[in-house]
Amino acid sequence: MAPESKAESVRTNSSDTKSKQERVIAMLREGTTIAAIMAVTGWQAHSVRGFFAGVVRKRLKLPLTSNKAGLKRIYRIAKQRTPTKRNNSKRRKS
Repeated sequence: MAPESKAESVRTNSSDTKSKQERVIAMLREGTTIAAIMAVTGWQAHSVRGFFAGVVRKRLKLPLTSNKAGLKRIYRIAKQRTPTKRNNSKRRKS
């Protein structure tokens, strides 16, 4: 029997085909801790925080919030507000 090639060993389970980024974003939409993300991704705590700053906040421009719940800090992607049109009627007249 020949050893499996890389193409044959590709996972077929839909949950396994998600990238780590997609899994973390999904977790953040529900609310999660750094420890939970570390367990799923295998990343270290500083890598998770770097992902929050570099990918979530800067690249994807998602509003990331955190709240302390007991001894744990819960991170969550906040619901985005729709931008409102500014009323320029109070504009200074020169």
